[in-house]
Amino acid sequence: MRNILLLVHDDAGQEARLQVALDLARAFDAHLNCLDVSMVPLMVGDYAALGGQAMLLAEERAAEAANASRLKARLAQEGVRFGWQEAAGDPALCLKEASRLNDIAILNRALDTAFYPNMADLAGAVLSDGLLPVLAVPENARGLKVDGKALIAWDGSREAESALKAALPLLSRASGVTLLHIGEAMIAVPPEQAALYLSRRGIHVEVRHEAADARRLGVQLIAEAAAQCDYLVMGGFGHPRWFENLFGGTTATALSSSPVPVLLARPR
Repeated sequence: MRNILLLVHDDAGQEARLQVALDLARAFDAHLNCLDVSMVPLMVGDYAALGGQAMLLAEERAAEAANASRLKARLAQEGVRFGWQEAAGDPALCLKEASRLNDIAILNRALDTAFYPNMADLAGAVLSDGLLPVLAVPENARGLKVDGKALIAWDGSREAESALKAALPLLSRASGVTLLHIGEAMIAVPPEQAALYLSRRGIHVEVRHEAADARRLGVQLIAEAAAQCDYLVMGGFGHPRWFENLFGGTTATALSSSPVPVLLARPR
């Protein structure tokens, strides 16, 4: 984790993103690649025809210029290396364009106090293409306990494997790692094999099997995370993203309500 993509935007989740990114940068002597995005909601009808879109973009750029000035001054005092890139337009497209040659993107899960920007959707957009692992943090996060306890959600899928591998730098520093499998006992790659893989890297884990209860799997997983870990590691979008958003799914649940930072990844 030597190259960290940090979304910069003056919204309710920015401070949480910044604090988590700083903790990672210090722990891994990493470089922060700050992507400062001026976002403008799509306007339709008469307002757009009368130049409303251009007016909103001008206002947004002015606000982001002030935000950038404040944040650059703060980062200069934090003792971390950082670079700055500006973009404007659809934030999902901007993030995808900036994802190359980065190791992880620091975003939010859904914000608790604001509907815009739709952070769960942004994280899902980056994640769904397998472009980059995403660390989606709650709005109230005060940082990331790099040496804390990790919970790995394991279902034997390629998505879970991708997340486990993406999290290796963090897992190697964790004070405790639990591999949790919820549901049917028979899966393609049992958690014991994943535990063996980690042990060969010097990461020793506890394996837990839990029966599925009456709750949806995502809800059950989030409850486990709230009770026992500092961050969650899981595969993203085992089902198509539209399906999970429409009918609910483990990834959609995590991106809407995880109480702890959640590292998600999927194969390209």
